[in-house]
Amino acid sequence: MANTELGKVDYLETVKRVLEVEAKAITELSSNIDAEKLTQAIQLILDCKGRVVITGMGKSGIIGRKFNATLASTGTPSLFMHPSEGLHGDLGMITKDDVVIMISNSGETEEVLNLLPSIKKIGPKLISIVRNENSTMGQVSDVTLSIGVVEEACPLGLAPTTSTTLTLALGDAIAIALLEAREFTPLDFALYHPSGSLGKKLLLTVGDIISKSGCNPIVKETDSVQDALFQMTTHGAGATAIVNENGNVTGILTDGDVRRAFAKGNVLGEEVINFSSKNPFIVKQTELAFKTLSIMNDNKISALIVADDQKQPIGMLRLHELINAGL
Repeated sequence: MANTELGKVDYLETVKRVLEVEAKAITELSSNIDAEKLTQAIQLILDCKGRVVITGMGKSGIIGRKFNATLASTGTPSLFMHPSEGLHGDLGMITKDDVVIMISNSGETEEVLNLLPSIKKIGPKLISIVRNENSTMGQVSDVTLSIGVVEEACPLGLAPTTSTTLTLALGDAIAIALLEAREFTPLDFALYHPSGSLGKKLLLTVGDIISKSGCNPIVKETDSVQDALFQMTTHGAGATAIVNENGNVTGILTDGDVRRAFAKGNVLGEEVINFSSKNPFIVKQTELAFKTLSIMNDNKISALIVADDQKQPIGMLRLHELINAGL
């Protein structure tokens, strides 16, 4: 390592070397991987009537957990089984309709090999991701994916670095190939990530928001401004819907409308219809909350009437509720 002018160790050289070694290995794997076996592995997973069960020990297990998480979130039912837990009952997770993916750099990991007699008897298909396709795991698998002999970025050649990066990248590539094969859409992704920003944008509706607040201030056209203020205060809203004798929305009265009216005198006893905004923005409860937020921002609206197909109000949506929902 080189020293800086201040006498401190310069780590940049080491970091760049590690990144270059691992990047080169990924590029080489993309060129050298057995296309036929890769296709077979992906097809086995696509044809799987059960789940993908991933297992691996140590660093391979950590990579396996990430692979499992990526598969599960992109439309492939999967789970991770720790080899040791598998030997003490978790093998019951596996059925003959599953596909088991075993991850091991050497292909000779004892804890994983000890699972094989039971797995073979249960009868799922086996895929192994190993360095040596002639290893024990490679030989007993239905499909073996080899990452090949690689140079570990660790200068001692001991800590799994390049090999784990390759396995991780290969797992990501397989997951994305499956995603495309299943024609997985952003809406599908949102379904599995309802608390994420994308999930909220694609799934959360106006009805979901107003069902929690119960905010629905309503006055009739002939009610007084004082009645309207009472409704606004009771519901904690800065506006109230105005309806005709049939209960259909004909306007909205906001606190801004009231303030402007009071600038001309005491209007508490006058009818709200005289000060309301006609043809207000109205949304249905099935409208996506994210789209509604855009409408409110674009039109500088802080409260919006939610109505049914007959234009009867069922709630008042407030801007801060959308913000609090994480949108």
